[in-house]
Amino acid sequence: MMDVGPGFGVFLLMNNYFHDVATALLAASGVVLGIMVAKYESGGDEAARLYFSRVYAGTVSLARFTLFWILLGGIPRTLYFRTFEWENALDHHQVPALIIKHLLAFTFVALGAWLWKKYSVRAAAIIGPEGK
Repeated sequence: MMDVGPGFGVFLLMNNYFHDVATALLAASGVVLGIMVAKYESGGDEAARLYFSRVYAGTVSLARFTLFWILLGGIPRTLYFRTFEWENALDHHQVPALIIKHLLAFTFVALGAWLWKKYSVRAAAIIGPEGK
């Protein structure tokens, strides 16, 4: 395995960890959006719509940040994947676990994107033109 040095190795380890967290957060924020929309549509009034608008803005910020981190954090992860993650998985006989982890991460990103696409149209209808 190529030695990346202890300082850079810590950076890569933390980057990869936060990259994994961001993938889960994107999916989780999509689930939260779906719950918010369903709760409002089951009987929200004007006060609930205003509250929904404020919470939605924060949820959008979270989703944008996680998407940004997925893209930005994916750069060093991709560049050093073979020498940092793959070689380590080979050395420790954990290649199947690494493959499953990355399949789950891809699934979480795809799920998050799909949920945001599905519910953002309904959220925009709840907020209305004055909330844009």
